[in-house]
Amino acid sequence: MPQSISNILVHLVFSTKNREPNIGDDIRDKLHAYMNGIIKNQKGILLKAGSVTDHVHLSIIHPRTCSSSDLVKAIKMGSTKWLKAYSPLYQRFHWQNGYGIFSISPTHLTALETYILNQAKHHRRTSFQEEYRHLMRQYHLQWDERYVWD
Repeated sequence: MPQSISNILVHLVFSTKNREPNIGDDIRDKLHAYMNGIIKNQKGILLKAGSVTDHVHLSIIHPRTCSSSDLVKAIKMGSTKWLKAYSPLYQRFHWQNGYGIFSISPTHLTALETYILNQAKHHRRTSFQEEYRHLMRQYHLQWDERYVWD
């Protein structure tokens, strides 16, 4: 076959280092837009972005030409550099070391995007850690609590 095509939908989740509440309302949309540019540069498509003060959810059409780890590295490194240049308030900003990236069926994409857009409402009663544990259970993953949080 002469043409390579793909449609790999993913839900990417990662938090700020130690879940510090660094993502304020004043920067959130700009941060999402910057992440969108990074994803485009990697040949992916950002479908939806949502965040609260301590973590980000991204719905992405994963680029077929790069690994998940390379994509996440580009997003986290690029957005960290951008935040630090944006304001002195972010000079000590860091993302957590790890991340969760989960495959999504096209039939579940609308539900995921609604979930991402409702992060503020959702996190009035659920912490990031509770939410992340739920995602890991939902995807039948095993984990060691000692290595999930930083």
